[in-house]
Amino acid sequence: MAIEAWFMDESKEDQRLPHRRNPNEPVSLEHLAELGVLYWHLNPEDYENDEELKKIREARGYNYMDLLDLCPEKVANYEEKLRNFYTEHIHADEEIRYCLEGSGYFDVRDKDDRWIRIWIKGGDLIILPAGIYHRFTLDTSNYVKLMRLFLGEPVWTAYNRPQEDHPARKEYIKSLTEKVGMPLAAH
Repeated sequence: MAIEAWFMDESKEDQRLPHRRNPNEPVSLEHLAELGVLYWHLNPEDYENDEELKKIREARGYNYMDLLDLCPEKVANYEEKLRNFYTEHIHADEEIRYCLEGSGYFDVRDKDDRWIRIWIKGGDLIILPAGIYHRFTLDTSNYVKLMRLFLGEPVWTAYNRPQEDHPARKEYIKSLTEKVGMPLAAH
């Protein structure tokens, strides 16, 4: 089953709500790919032996992995951490998340600076390109188990907006205008 994405409404209600426009305006995988967002649907039941995951990791050089449970019972200062994740930011490197259980939302900015909400669920692997403005929140289930993948040692430094002069942001904007091809096709 393909991932679900849509343009967000402008409501200031709880960030964990879907925030669909009325009428709903879905966003296709092709549109996400144009923004550099890659997606695969894998089998989260057998992630330790998944050959497709292994191929993706090898092709993209992801040699570090850890698991993260996000829920009120397992994370100290849960509400504060959720607010921090929801602050708009970029990273100097790709952000790679594989949802093993539960669900949550990645929001990304499109070329016209509109928010697109991407609903990840068990089996969804998403890669956000370095330099894309984004944020994360859980949905109303308040639970997600994520695999985090990295190139080399894990670095998770968020650079809050504005970051127009950050090298990763400049490279991202350049890639949007030059239509740079992706080294491994997503599906």
